[in-house]
Formats: sequence, C-alpha cells, structure tokens
Amino acid sequence: MSEWHVYILRCADGTLYTGIATDLTARLAIHNAGKGAKYTRGRLPVELAYQEEAESHSAALKREHAIKRLPTVEKRRLVVG
Repeated sequence: MSEWHVYILRCADGTLYTGIATDLTARLAIHNAGKGAKYTRGRLPVELAYQEEAESHSAALKREHAIKRLPTVEKRRLVVG
C-alpha cells in the first residue's frame, strides 16, 4: 500500500480541487474544518470525489500537477470513472 495519494475533492459550489496527502481521512477533515487549502475554505463542505495511489511523494506531486493541467471536462471524466 502506498503512503501517498492524489485526490480530487468536489466542493459545494461544484468546482474540483486536486491535492496530495498521506492520510486522506485526516486531510478531508482538515479541509471541512476550514483549515485546509485557501481554495476550499470558501467552498465548504467538500467531499472526496477521486483518489489514486502514488509510489512516492515525488510521483504524487507530478501526478497532481498533471491533473491540474487537464481541462475541466477531462477532470470530470476522471472523477466519473
């Protein structure tokens, strides 16, 4: 099992937020407590919409960057599966 995860959150306003974490449950709780990323603070509550494992911190950062560069339509396809 990998320590690192890349995740996408669905915000209350319907937008998507992408990040990385080692503990998704704790990270989601931090976001929903308003103590996570500045982007999500004004868009609460958020829910986990997608996750994937990464081999390392470096791999997680690279995948996060790649997902953030995708057009919104492609991100939504990734979330739907």
